Amino acid sequence: MYRIQTLRNKVQQEKGRKIQLEKSIQDTKNGLRDNRRLLTRHEQAREIIRDVGLATQEQLQVHISDITSLALEAVFPDPYALVAEFVQRRNKTECDLYFTRDGNRMNPLDSSGYGAVDIASMALRIAAWSMQTPKKRNVIILDEPFRFLSENYQEQASQMIKELSTRLGIQFLIISHNSTLAGSADKTFRVRMKNGKSIVT
Repeated sequence: MYRIQTLRNKVQQEKGRKIQLEKSIQDTKNGLRDNRRLLTRHEQAREIIRDVGLATQEQLQVHISDITSLALEAVFPDPYALVAEFVQRRNKTECDLYFTRDGNRMNPLDSSGYGAVDIASMALRIAAWSMQTPKKRNVIILDEPFRFLSENYQEQASQMIKELSTRLGIQFLIISHNSTLAGSADKTFRVRMKNGKSIVT
């Protein structure tokens, strides 16, 4: 009799364990189903983000290229065009900048005069400013912006700055030793040192 009762108790214990295992299996199945749904949603969200990212990159590419190429055209008679190309490196998106002319692609620092790089870098700053939302103060400070630009192109560069200021409503504060650039400014301030102090006139 004692042996039968022991066996009955053992059977009950095994039944309880079976119920627990069945519940654990069901919970695992439910969790797996929920995780599959989440994975599908994450994959869909990743595709949406990727599509938005690609569209944004295309808009940025056109915006950057257009503004910079227009600036180069305003100064040089046979200008380069700037191309912004987004590439994936080390699981990150990076932007490569190239000059192109007559179908040839060139590294700006290796294949052109530094005057063209001066104009392009200034235009890139304006492109970056124009993409801010909301825009901060409409002021851009430039320190010797055209120091590598040939003297015969300084007048065109000065006119380009004035045109950008008028069209975009930007105030440019420019530090320069260039008399051509200073001559086209609305206001000029001369700073000189006297007895260790800066004198502004």
